[in-house]
Amino acid sequence: MPIIVNIDVMLAKRKMQSKVLADKIGVTVANLSILKTGKAKAVRFSTLEAICKALDCQPGDLLEYVQNLEPRK
Repeated sequence: MPIIVNIDVMLAKRKMQSKVLADKIGVTVANLSILKTGKAKAVRFSTLEAICKALDCQPGDLLEYVQNLEPRK
């Protein structure tokens, strides 16, 4: 899929651990991991909003479109 998820980048910039973010946005660490690795098929706008609020960023800081990217298996 040509969408790259950069949650790890923002976590590092904010010096925040995944568990802390998961607690703040009300998802499990496992579900956050699925989002971070790009294995999620979809993301709810309410979840995206919560992540942006917790990390003080914009959706474009978290998601990136890369044309002609090979699909993940």
